Amino acid sequence: MKAKKLKLALTAGIGSDHVDLAAAARANIIVAEVTGSNSIGVAEHVVISTLALVRNFLPSHRFAEQGGWNIADCVSHSYDVEGMHFGTVGAGRIGLAVLRRLKPFGLTLHYTQRHRLGADVERELDLIYHPDAASLASAVDIVNLQIPLYPSTENLFDAAMLARMRRGAYLINTARAQLVDRDAVVDAVTSGHLAGYAGDVWFPEPAPADHPWRTMPFIGMTPHISGTSLSGQARYAAGTLEILQCFFDGKPIRSEYLIVDNGTLAGTGAKSYEMK
Repeated sequence: MKAKKLKLALTAGIGSDHVDLAAAARANIIVAEVTGSNSIGVAEHVVISTLALVRNFLPSHRFAEQGGWNIADCVSHSYDVEGMHFGTVGAGRIGLAVLRRLKPFGLTLHYTQRHRLGADVERELDLIYHPDAASLASAVDIVNLQIPLYPSTENLFDAAMLARMRRGAYLINTARAQLVDRDAVVDAVTSGHLAGYAGDVWFPEPAPADHPWRTMPFIGMTPHISGTSLSGQARYAAGTLEILQCFFDGKPIRSEYLIVDNGTLAGTGAKSYEMK
């Protein structure tokens, strides 16, 4: 390790998969992030993506932009979300916010995550719990990925997992691109096994001009902006300032902002991450 004096690794946002957490723990470096700062923005983006894919909004918009009026082609891939089954892999701050926002649309809601939600929340949203992602993937029409990236989740949705999904299902990923196998997604969408793929995370970032997700059909991709609304940026700045002030004043950093502390996973990190 070259940074001998490093004491704090701080992400002005959320997601600490770019930090070697095990190495930070060994070196007694604090790892922190502004947990929750972009939860609402990302949750809203998932809702937008869900509606855009299922209603075939983006191709229809392009028809209108180009002066066309091809109603038959527009509606040939357009459905109501009401009555569909929606599942989120990960129901933390963002995943749960997505479920709450989609409840009024009349979907049947499913979820899976390491720590099961309380019975009161399950009753409130009429949630169906699944013990793992494979069980959920085969039971729903729309899958939302909302989990951190670490070794056991990398390429979680590979060709085999995608094959478990219903033909004509949709996949939304605003978490990390490496949660899915890039080329397996291209194959699944191109073949029609998946009806569409949406999200705003890529690998690498910035994505090259020839990235295959740019040209596959029925996509709803954006350049990693879901949590970076101006509202979210204000929360990034406020949280970063709070963490730095606590660190330099020798005060405890809020537990929800901590990923690694005192040589081990801590706070949000203990609930969400794993060491390599």
